[in-house]
Amino acid sequence: MSWTDERVEVLKKMWGEGQSASVIAKELGGVTRNAVIGKVHRLGLSNRVTSTTAKPAAKEKAKTQAKAKPAAPATPTAPPKPAAPAPETMRVTPPAVRKIIPAGQPLPPQPSANEISPEALAKVSEVEKTAKKISLMELTEKTCKWPVGDPATEDFWFCGLAVKAGKPYCEAHVGVAFQPMSSRRDRRR
Repeated sequence: MSWTDERVEVLKKMWGEGQSASVIAKELGGVTRNAVIGKVHRLGLSNRVTSTTAKPAAKEKAKTQAKAKPAAPATPTAPPKPAAPAPETMRVTPPAVRKIIPAGQPLPPQPSANEISPEALAKVSEVEKTAKKISLMELTEKTCKWPVGDPATEDFWFCGLAVKAGKPYCEAHVGVAFQPMSSRRDRRR
């Protein structure tokens, strides 16, 4: 199937009328919905204005249906629903912006570091003094995979002590990495 000038004109006309790609594909015949969408994008027609108003016939039908339905009696115990704010008054919050830090640069202070118990941090610092300090290639399923240091430097290593059953870290690092659900819930409040 080739896009002749006549077929392109039909496509432009139907697209401008707000017809869907599926309807246009059926009308043209011999093309798929995706082919119509691709041609629309190649022609630069994809930014059509979509109307939020219904067609006049649909408006009339909706009005007659609304008149035909009797109003439901209000229940005295149900409180009235608050009206939704108009779109103009709704606030849109921008997504959080993440800053990418180049390798070798120190990370900014992490908020979770302040929330870890001092006992757990003391235990971690003691364990890291006795750690095996292994490289990535020496890691196994039985060695603690807790990273220590900056991966961009020569001083980077993994703990390497025996792991706690079912976890990827040793007992001390499990205490820091896996915190009880209740304490995480409390921090969010």
